[in-house]
Amino acid sequence: MITRRTFIKGLLGTVLAGLFSGLYAFFIEPALRLRVQTWRIARKDWTAKPLKIAILSDLHVGEPFVGPRRIRQIVARMNALNPDLILLLGDYAAGHRFITKSVEIAEIAPILAGLKAKHGVFAVLGNHDWWDDLNAQKRGGGPNLYAQALEANGIPVLSNTVIKLEDLGVWIAGLEDQLALIRRPGGLRGLDDLDGTLAQITDDDPVILMAHEPDIFTKVPDRVALTLSGHTHGGQVRLFGWSPIVPSRFGNRYAYGHVREAGRDLVVSGGIGCSIMPVRFGVVPEITVVEMAHV
Repeated sequence: MITRRTFIKGLLGTVLAGLFSGLYAFFIEPALRLRVQTWRIARKDWTAKPLKIAILSDLHVGEPFVGPRRIRQIVARMNALNPDLILLLGDYAAGHRFITKSVEIAEIAPILAGLKAKHGVFAVLGNHDWWDDLNAQKRGGGPNLYAQALEANGIPVLSNTVIKLEDLGVWIAGLEDQLALIRRPGGLRGLDDLDGTLAQITDDDPVILMAHEPDIFTKVPDRVALTLSGHTHGGQVRLFGWSPIVPSRFGNRYAYGHVREAGRDLVVSGGIGCSIMPVRFGVVPEITVVEMAHV
């Protein structure tokens, strides 16, 4: 029999649980927590040396969640991993309107310049980096202020271009964003050129493709050993390996983590920041590490 006291206790417990869940989802997880998520991938066609890649995606800078202090902590944590290579997958710009103080890329890029990896640090842009640059929107293309800030601080930004890391025997290909330009009414146009990018590769050494949005993976040929993406934030809310909302036309198929399809490998980072709403639940902000080796 349920007494009045039992009912009140139950109600109070429910209210407190709701308050704690709200506090956790709207502040503790997005603003305070950070983990290192590691994926180990072995491939028969990986002819290069074993490679440790540290990945940073979707910073979406802005106080109180991702300010300069937090980015310094992230940089120190990444450097402590002693990676061979660091790749930045885009969306440095704020992704929602609930920030208490804007943080400009001119302030963040010098902090990111502190990232250290044996074989370099490389970046691509994300959709918010293009949407936030109104002059680039008017021009229908670059130069982009986020790319300029990163490159001014020694971080090459790959825009439908490739670079060969000769000492590793690996190609790094950077695809431009697939949702870069806002075209009214209600349309988005990408600046990506997958075929043109891969056509710049001149030998059979392994290729790592950086592509902010994972949806391009259905078009990526077997020639590419590994595709790396962000954008989805793992859905931001993820329960039992499933997210109710994912910013991808493929839904949960490419929402998060390591995906292998037809012998091709994709890793989608959960990223750091938030988009639309400042909430993360079940998708702890992460530095993603991928360790590549020959099977």
